[in-house]
Amino acid sequence: MPEPGAEAQANKLRERALGLLARREHSRAELSRKLEQVGYPAEDIRPLLDAFEAKKWLSDQRFAESYVADHRARAGSVKLAYDLRQRGVSDAIIASVLGENRDTELERARGVWQKKFGAAPVDAAETARHIRFLHSRGFTPDIIRRVIRQSDDAMG
Repeated sequence: MPEPGAEAQANKLRERALGLLARREHSRAELSRKLEQVGYPAEDIRPLLDAFEAKKWLSDQRFAESYVADHRARAGSVKLAYDLRQRGVSDAIIASVLGENRDTELERARGVWQKKFGAAPVDAAETARHIRFLHSRGFTPDIIRRVIRQSDDAMG
């Protein structure tokens, strides 16, 4: 028979985890880390998260799709992939989610560039600044070159 305090602790853990998931999607690693940070033992967290995944309450795939949908307007695929990896999402899930967004990468980069600069760079120093900005937002060198080249073509 379990200890009376153990059952209460398990209920608190479950309620805490559900509260976090009610606010937004979390990756399994992210939710586990948050629960460990407030003092719950990993050996209690693992079976709970297994049960949540079995009930489809927790899904790294769904988290990744949600994260990309929320952040793709401001970031390129390189940055999105890095952010998802930092949150414990597998490379297979990252590849599938970002693969669905590849076709819009150029348009997104153009939109980010247009919002920040709005005009083609006038010299090499300004071109370098535009390139650094787009790179910091996680766009690939090929996409950056195309955005900069198209801005030059539009102006020239």
